[in-house]
Amino acid sequence: MVKRNRIVAFILIIALVGSLIGATSLNILKDIKLGLDLQGGFEILYQVKPAKKGQKIDKKALADTAEALDRRVNALGVSEPNIQIEGTDRIRVQLAGVTDQAKAREILSTEANLTFRDADDKIMMDGSDLAEGGAKQTFDENGKPSVSLKLKSADKFRKVTEEIVNKAPDNYLVIWLDFEEGKDSFKEEVRKQDPKFISAPAVSNIFNQNTVSIVGQFTPEEANTLASLLNAGALPVKLDEIYSTSVGAKFGEQAMDKTVFAGIIGILAIFLFMIAYYRFPGFIATITLTVYMYLTVLVFDWLNVVLTLPGIAALILGVGMAVDANIITYERIKEEIKVGKSIKAAFKAGNENSFSAITDANLTTLLAAAVLFFYGTSSVKGFATGLIIGILGSFFTNVYLSRWLLGLWVNSGFLNKKPGWFGVKKSEIYSLDQNVDTLELPTKFDRFDFVKNRRVFFIASSALTIIGIIILLIFRLNLGIDFTSGTRVDILSAKPLTTEKVASELKKAGFETDDIVISGDKKNIGVARFKKDFTKDEVTKLKTEMHKVFGEDPTVNSVSPTVGKELAKNAMKALLIACLGLILFVAFRFELPMGVSAIIGLLFAAFFIFPLFSIIRWEVDITFIAAVLTVVGYAINDTIVTFDRMRENMQKRRRLKTSQEITDVVNTSIRQTLGRSVNTVLMVALSVVALLIFGSESIRSFSLALLVGLIVGTYSSIFIAAQIWVEWKNRELKKKGVLITYKEKKKYSDQPQV
Repeated sequence: MVKRNRIVAFILIIALVGSLIGATSLNILKDIKLGLDLQGGFEILYQVKPAKKGQKIDKKALADTAEALDRRVNALGVSEPNIQIEGTDRIRVQLAGVTDQAKAREILSTEANLTFRDADDKIMMDGSDLAEGGAKQTFDENGKPSVSLKLKSADKFRKVTEEIVNKAPDNYLVIWLDFEEGKDSFKEEVRKQDPKFISAPAVSNIFNQNTVSIVGQFTPEEANTLASLLNAGALPVKLDEIYSTSVGAKFGEQAMDKTVFAGIIGILAIFLFMIAYYRFPGFIATITLTVYMYLTVLVFDWLNVVLTLPGIAALILGVGMAVDANIITYERIKEEIKVGKSIKAAFKAGNENSFSAITDANLTTLLAAAVLFFYGTSSVKGFATGLIIGILGSFFTNVYLSRWLLGLWVNSGFLNKKPGWFGVKKSEIYSLDQNVDTLELPTKFDRFDFVKNRRVFFIASSALTIIGIIILLIFRLNLGIDFTSGTRVDILSAKPLTTEKVASELKKAGFETDDIVISGDKKNIGVARFKKDFTKDEVTKLKTEMHKVFGEDPTVNSVSPTVGKELAKNAMKALLIACLGLILFVAFRFELPMGVSAIIGLLFAAFFIFPLFSIIRWEVDITFIAAVLTVVGYAINDTIVTFDRMRENMQKRRRLKTSQEITDVVNTSIRQTLGRSVNTVLMVALSVVALLIFGSESIRSFSLALLVGLIVGTYSSIFIAAQIWVEWKNRELKKKGVLITYKEKKKYSDQPQV
């Protein structure tokens, strides 16, 4: 009865969790905030500079500026703007879902410093004389749009109008917006040419009132914008755009649809493989992976994380990574079943023996994700955030939850004498009388000697590295504007495009370039690059003209030389920090030779991506660097699993006395772990291939870099990292004559020291 109760409990738990997920998923997904690359909008990085001589850009100035920008954004009706102070002199503004991007950019950067002057350009009143929130759009007695202003002091306005009246015939009250000092402001040609001139009414009476109405050549929209700007107040500093991204709403919608579809394909492929290969435990894995995805999205909602396109990629990639824990555990359980243990004993031993490898593998990926978060741009931070949440969530669901659910069935006794449910054939099982250890089990790879030809692998890997360097020197990388500065324009059309068509339309709009590439499944995306970074006016003009021709707003990314250099510098810094951190981690968890060997193997895997991209001429942008760092953090998992098994095999020995014993340890460990290494990489590869084939064009480079890095990473863990460790240990053996193993070291460390 107790055994049956466990199965009933399992069914009830699954029914309850399934009902909860089904009932709440839609609402959670609706509440998730989408980034500008998914719903359109723009992002601007401002360099904050003094507005006048002697002004200091300190924390207060930055805070005041951020507050002023926030007031301006509120005038746009944007519900959840993201305004962040960065460093000592920068402010980043992200506005997702903005329909009129030109108006938004204008409101953000326009000074809106209203001044009332006499005909000799003497300032009589300015924006500081306006009551807070006192500007509003109205209509005059003739029905023309106007702006009504409420003043702080009626008495001051009386004195101003009195002084103006006494200057007849030059009794004009000249109204300017953002007028610079020193101009001869009231010449006829200035009034005609300068758009900052609003009006110059003649004042024939003295007004003792606290309201004034400005009537100019306004449209209702322009009058409303002016009122919003005046209510927001003047900016306390000067703002220079040094980086901007402007995404059309249609681009965002298509990118999300394609990437979500790719994710569904990749995840279904993973589910099918797990059930087909691991049978009942694979079925449990699909349940826990579903819970993992639900919890990850729920945490995104709780933490108000903004979901970006790379963030969706991280969620999809996270499913492939999350299943690693299941694969490592299930392979261990299968080994324990094969040596003759009962299902219950095999389940317990398999969970215990796999825990350290799973923990180490997750920590290395977490380290790389943390580096990405601290050194990445906003979109890369979105990827890193998703990766970090995914790693933590997968550890909980695919270690603890998976074991608990499978444990209900194992402890019920239902699976006793059913090794086939775990993917183990009866012919593969030894009896307990044969006294076979899991480390002595035969494998499919026993005929391969991985160490014998290590010199051949070293020569081949070195040759590939030299060829790669030559390729890079000759062809160089096709660096995107993230690293070279300039502007990239992505034009979306309902019909197929040609380079001639795109070039012609750009030229008509005043933007000429011969660097145009046509992409997209239907050849309906034109990508144009310009060597200069566009101003906000150029961006506005370009978007307006392209919308007229193609019916959709293009995506425009503009990067200044300053930001381009910083992104390249931060990318190198992130790579170095990640490598150093991994060396220290592996050295601490295992030993220094393993740490150094692992990093050399990883650097080869990461480097191999660069020559490939150099040959195929795909663009290298900041998401490409994110892929490289992900490879660095994740590809080491195979090495960790191999090293963990090497440590376990060495614990059987007190000492390593010959080179052959070192060779045996490495060969045996690789043979025992190669199957699970292939399976773990295959799971991630399935999700990455789905992204590459079905996902958005925006993350195509990211997907390919990740796929190549993972495949080469598996090669490097077996044929480079492990083999370097063999060479290292052979040299130690020649110097010392004998190597003390982990077991012997622990024995000595436990003894009291004299």
